[in-house]
Amino acid sequence: MAKKVTKSRTSQLRLALITVLVGAVVIFCGIWLIKAWYGTSLKPVSSSSQVSNFTVASGSSVHNIGADLQKAGLIRSSKAFETYVRANPFARNLQAGTYALTPSMGIKTIVHKMATGDVIRQNITILPDKRLDQIKQTFAKAGYSQSEIDQAFNPATYSGHPALASLPAGASLEGYLYPETFQKLAFTPASAIVSQSLDEMNKRLTPDLINAFKAQNLNVYQAITLASIVNQETDDPAYQPTVAQVFLKRLKMNMALGSDVTAFYASALAGQPKTVTIESPYNTRLHPGLPPGPIGNVTGSALNAVAHPSNTDYLFFVAGDDKKIHFSHTAAEHDQAIAQYCKLSCGH
Repeated sequence: MAKKVTKSRTSQLRLALITVLVGAVVIFCGIWLIKAWYGTSLKPVSSSSQVSNFTVASGSSVHNIGADLQKAGLIRSSKAFETYVRANPFARNLQAGTYALTPSMGIKTIVHKMATGDVIRQNITILPDKRLDQIKQTFAKAGYSQSEIDQAFNPATYSGHPALASLPAGASLEGYLYPETFQKLAFTPASAIVSQSLDEMNKRLTPDLINAFKAQNLNVYQAITLASIVNQETDDPAYQPTVAQVFLKRLKMNMALGSDVTAFYASALAGQPKTVTIESPYNTRLHPGLPPGPIGNVTGSALNAVAHPSNTDYLFFVAGDDKKIHFSHTAAEHDQAIAQYCKLSCGH
C-alpha cells in the first residue's frame, strides 16, 4: 500500500508540475501576445503622409480622443492609445486644439504633439487701408461665423478699452482696428483678435501723439478720421506728412478737402461703383470739413503724419502716372501738374 500511495503522490506532483508549466507557458504566451499587440498597435497605421486636421475639444476624455482617432484612421487601436497615455505621466494632460496629423505618425508621435500643444497655428492679418466690412470678410474667410463676427465687431464688447476712449457713442469700430498679423488657434475667439488689434492701436495713441493732435486743433477721433484719408491717398510714409499738411490747411480755411477716396468710401457704403459725385456727408468733394468718421483703418505713419505734418504750405496735390505725388500752392500750378503728370489715368 505504501508504494501505491507514493506512486499516486508522484503522479499528482507530476500533474501539478505539468499544470504549472502549462499555465506558465499560457501566461508567457499571453503576455508575449499582449506585448506584440501593444507594440504593433503603437505603430503608424500606414506610410501615408496625407494630413488630417484633428480637433481635440476642450474637456475631451482620453477614451473619446482615442476613439475619434481610431475612427479617423489615424491610429490602430483606441485601447493602445489609452494605455500609452495613462502609462506616461507627461502625456496625461492632452491639450485642446486642432492638430495636423497623418497616418504615418503612430501613437507616440501623436500623443507627444497633443501633450506639448503642438497645434495648428494660423495667422489672420488685418491689412492697412481696409474698411470695416472688408476686415469682417477677412474674419469670415478665417472660419468665423457671422454671429461671432457681429459680436466681435460690436464696440460694446470692448467697453472700457482705452483705445476706444475717443469713440463717439453709436460709432462703429471703423478706423480703430490697427493693421497687424495675429496668431489664430482653433479656439481663438474673433473677439480676442479684435481686442489684440485694439491693444496695438492703443500703443500708438500715446499721450504725446494725442497732444500733437490737439496742437492741430483735432481731437483723437478727428485725427484718426484724417489719418484714414491720408492713408488711402498714399501709403508712402515719405509723402504722408505733406498730404496731411494740405488737408490741415484746407480745414483751417474751411475749404473742401476734395479727397476722391472719401467719395469712393461713400460709394462702397451705398453699394455703388466708385464715383466722385455721390451725395453723401462722406464725400469731401461736395462737403467741407472732415467726413463723419474714418474711412478705413490707419497705420502709425499716417497717425504721425497728422500729428506732425510737413512744414510746408501747399494747398493741392496730385498722384501722377509716375507714381509720385506732386504738390502745388495754387490752382494754376495744380492744373499744370495735372496736365503734365496725368496723361494716362490718375486721381486728382
